Amino acid sequence: MQFSFVTLFPNLIKGYFSESILKRAIEDNKISIDFYNPRDFTTDKHNRVDAPMIGGGAGMLMTPQPLMDALAKVKIDSPKAHVIFLSPVAKTFTQNDAKRLAKKEHIVFVSGRYEGIDERVIETQADELFSIGDFILTGGELASMVVCDAISRNVEAVLGNSDSLSVESFEESLLEAPSFTKPKNYEGNEVVSEFLKGNHSKITDLKRGLALCKTKYFRPDLYKKGITHEK
Repeated sequence: MQFSFVTLFPNLIKGYFSESILKRAIEDNKISIDFYNPRDFTTDKHNRVDAPMIGGGAGMLMTPQPLMDALAKVKIDSPKAHVIFLSPVAKTFTQNDAKRLAKKEHIVFVSGRYEGIDERVIETQADELFSIGDFILTGGELASMVVCDAISRNVEAVLGNSDSLSVESFEESLLEAPSFTKPKNYEGNEVVSEFLKGNHSKITDLKRGLALCKTKYFRPDLYKKGITHEK
């Protein structure tokens, strides 16, 4: 799978892919990344990519021309590219989105800066818009990396053990059950005894019950969905 980032600050993103699982995924040709910098496409004689908002307002807005030309180049290079804009006003990105998008051939992330992006670019170029939460960042790069990471780990063979995907949080609308490792007793805090007995059927049932309790406490909205799913 190919990921492209349309961003004014590619170096903010490159480092994230130089370590750990995603680095190995690139080396194994499971995913690839590239970058398109709108500043390379601007026709402004001062190399600007932003301007004041029409009608007034604090801050600057990314102008249409550099972004439109950058995305035009993306689509020349890859006609099947699926373009995603990151915005705090969009629907919240979910695990189901990550699994669905992992089946795409090429995803393009457009990262806004300053006070955002001229709405005409979004209206004409976006295939989807996502938010990662009800808060504001200084730019869209972090949000792009979050979404890319979530999608990447659902791409076939990116994770060493694909079975781990089936027991993670948000499967069947539940949070993942608590997990433990050695030592069995750490400073008087012991592992749940049933986990030590080797009865995998009972452990599975216990983890299901703990997942329900955890979800009910931290995410009652998901808990209601999980109960409905069981019925």
